[in-house]
Amino acid sequence: MIQPHQITPPMGADRAREIASSFDLRALAPDFLANPYPVYAALREADPVRRMPDGSLFLTRHADLMTVYRDAAVFSSDKHVEFAPKYGVESPLYEHHTTSLVFNDPPLHTRVRKLIMGALTRRAIADMEPGLVTLVDNLLDRIEAQGGGDLIEDFASAIPVEIIGNLLGVPHAERGPLRAWSLAILGALEPVPTPEQHALGNRSVTEMLAYLRGLVAERRKAPGDPERDVLTRLIQGEASGDKLSEVELLQNCIFLLNAGHETTTNLIGNGLILLQEFPAQRAQLLADLNAARDDAAREQVLSLAVDECLRFESSNQLGNRRALAPCAVGGVDLPAGALVTLCIGAANRDPAVYEQPETLNLRREGNKHLAFGFGIHQCAGLSLARLEGRIAIGRFLTRFPQFELSDVPERGGRARFRGFLSAPFRTR
Repeated sequence: MIQPHQITPPMGADRAREIASSFDLRALAPDFLANPYPVYAALREADPVRRMPDGSLFLTRHADLMTVYRDAAVFSSDKHVEFAPKYGVESPLYEHHTTSLVFNDPPLHTRVRKLIMGALTRRAIADMEPGLVTLVDNLLDRIEAQGGGDLIEDFASAIPVEIIGNLLGVPHAERGPLRAWSLAILGALEPVPTPEQHALGNRSVTEMLAYLRGLVAERRKAPGDPERDVLTRLIQGEASGDKLSEVELLQNCIFLLNAGHETTTNLIGNGLILLQEFPAQRAQLLADLNAARDDAAREQVLSLAVDECLRFESSNQLGNRRALAPCAVGGVDLPAGALVTLCIGAANRDPAVYEQPETLNLRREGNKHLAFGFGIHQCAGLSLARLEGRIAIGRFLTRFPQFELSDVPERGGRARFRGFLSAPFRTR
């Protein structure tokens, strides 16, 4: 039986303060990557607006993140200035990340988000539920037949790849490379990517663009339903004629894969592993599901549980902004051009907002977590991600109430995206 300390190793207060005293995102210790939360707590208490060695600011309080999120006119998401020295302006990674929805300001951000949201309406997402249930049940059937497998490879990662593949109309036989492309492109977003991460990220952007050009050409010849097919909707644009350029179209298709893939994989994987790490919460969740009178009550139980998993182990731990004008955050003056890192993982455990924030409480109500961000850049697919989380975690736990990890899970070892690369398990 894998013990909780083997999943998230504890960190003493002295060690947390030691790391916090010289905290630098460009030089992170392995024990921080395994369990960053004690360090976040030390920073939030002693240095909540920390000036980093490179001059940027690192924010850990919920209120300070909200200040930044609410003022998109001052705090820019545009990454041209920041990513030019990081990637080089001629690189595929630079073109991708400076063109995608998440790293842009209006008007490009507004145009792309409007087109994507048109295919992610409440009705469209509800229509996805039966297919999602079938997908999850088929994966569970395969797992049951072999008595276990890997929570990430055989379950958590297989779900969003299929969902995003469906939204873009990627033929099933051509979905094999999608996960590897996404992991490589997002891996290069780490504060200090290695040369290998750089090379793999650039190669993955190039390969995916080559694939998408063919897919787009086919869709132009045979359009899908723009109310369900995001790619068709992006190609056709709005009735007003507000269409994306070819570069904007292709790069935001890559963004859709990345945005919908790793964060949702982490949500599902983190959620199931938290149930192993906190057996009392798992028993309570099972009891609440069994006591649910109907589907609506079951959905409410799972909604609270999914949001608490998102708060406690945020799939995306860090965000970034650049001040366009002199301003102040948390009582600290910032000059124009200041770079700001928003620590979502720290804000989601802020005792000023959450009662007993270091305790997993799957019945927690009024959960104002920031796992999806806030404001104009709040995740466009949050409702779909929550649906995937509810169905995946709920049906897995119901089918395999006695599942257990059979080996110590392997974390991704990254600061920005928190999840696991593998987690071997048996069904009972």
